[in-house]
Amino acid sequence: MTGASAVRDAATAACSAVLCAGLILLLYPALRRYALAKPNARSSHHQPTPQGGGIAVIAATIAAACLGLFGFGTAPAPLSATVLAAVVLMAAIGAVDDIRSLDVAPRLALQAVAVAAVIWSLPADLRALPVTPFWLERLVLFVAGLWFVNLVNFMDGIDWMTVAEVVPIAAALVGLGYLGALPPACVVVAAALGGAMIGFAFFNRPVATLFLGDVGSLPIGLLLGWLLVLLAGSGYLAAALLLPLYYLADATLTIIRRLFRGEPIWRAHRTHYYQLATERGFSVSEVVALVFLVNLGLGALAAATVIVPGRLSAIAALIAGALIVTGLLAVLAKGRKQAPAAPSRENGRLT
Repeated sequence: MTGASAVRDAATAACSAVLCAGLILLLYPALRRYALAKPNARSSHHQPTPQGGGIAVIAATIAAACLGLFGFGTAPAPLSATVLAAVVLMAAIGAVDDIRSLDVAPRLALQAVAVAAVIWSLPADLRALPVTPFWLERLVLFVAGLWFVNLVNFMDGIDWMTVAEVVPIAAALVGLGYLGALPPACVVVAAALGGAMIGFAFFNRPVATLFLGDVGSLPIGLLLGWLLVLLAGSGYLAAALLLPLYYLADATLTIIRRLFRGEPIWRAHRTHYYQLATERGFSVSEVVALVFLVNLGLGALAAATVIVPGRLSAIAALIAGALIVTGLLAVLAKGRKQAPAAPSRENGRLT
């Protein structure tokens, strides 16, 4: 890491935060008029609340990343036009779904196009799973990317949840870039995304006055997935698995539980671990604080696998990460012993 790199990334994050907050202020009247999320049986919020803050998050991320890449002379090659187009397509899918719900089949088909474009844009010599044939690796990455995009969307269900996930992961990716695990262009993108989420956080704090919406959660999942694949392709698969481990565990285990119960997994529900916690005595702020702290710990473990490379350190870090996440899930599932005195006014949204 050089001083110039640190200045560049700090400036990129700050620029992205300011741009995001400014765009939200400009867009808020229109979102309040045309993009209200009204409470229903599957919602966690109690009042009609504007959604679509993801428009500002994604626009600020792209603008600040481009400024950081070109304005500071960083090689822009990893941030290809294909990746940008895929992110914009994913945001458009989410925007339409926010306004009028899309059927499952066309939504998944369009998401698959965006994910496939990102996988196709990866360098030909990138091997995230070198023990498998090239074609099988790309197929696994495609399926995993499609799942990751949707699980980020699934997990955006209460105020600050996505902030508590994305900000630590983005900060960890920046740190790992300084350790040589990611190219400079990817560090800039991570800094821009983290900054944009910080700019959004003020408006999404409990009780939220603005939701991210699918227009934000879907492309955020795509960007994070792309960065994590590049991290794995640099030889740090354990780090790439550790950073989103809580999201992976909560969403995947919830889907498995629902399958065993014979429930249609495509229907909305309120059985994620973080949702169970809010229904069993935890406040929204307590849940997201726990998630944030666990993500900081996972980031530290990911850094350890880069600082001390090797199979043993990777296995040890993965075991430690799994134990931490298992502990968090157990705490969330158990809830508090006593019920809260009154229903919490903190809200959120199940997307």
